[in-house]
Amino acid sequence: MRTYGRTYDEYGNATWVEVTTDANGYNDAVYVTALIQCLKLNLGESPFWADWGIPARPSVMTQVFPDYWMALMQQRFASHFTSLTLTKLPSTTPTYQISVITQQGSSIEAVIAV
Repeated sequence: MRTYGRTYDEYGNATWVEVTTDANGYNDAVYVTALIQCLKLNLGESPFWADWGIPARPSVMTQVFPDYWMALMQQRFASHFTSLTLTKLPSTTPTYQISVITQQGSSIEAVIAV
């Protein structure tokens, strides 16, 4: 499998990086990257996957956190990991902590502002 994710350098320049299955055949990095890309995707932005993404702009305008959509993303990706939790953080902007335990048993944590 493969997917692409954006990384930013210290000057804010974005580059796309290819993420593939690792040497042992695990796709954990691919699915973590896909999850983060889906959380950065606006709802309806993709012509192929219109129901994937988060309604970020309406959430910011109405000040209602996209908890339903985050729960939906957690449900869609949970089967690919041993454990996946998306937790809302106390903030004025929609910010969530992602905690993943991969199939290999390693732990990955990230904070994402949607």
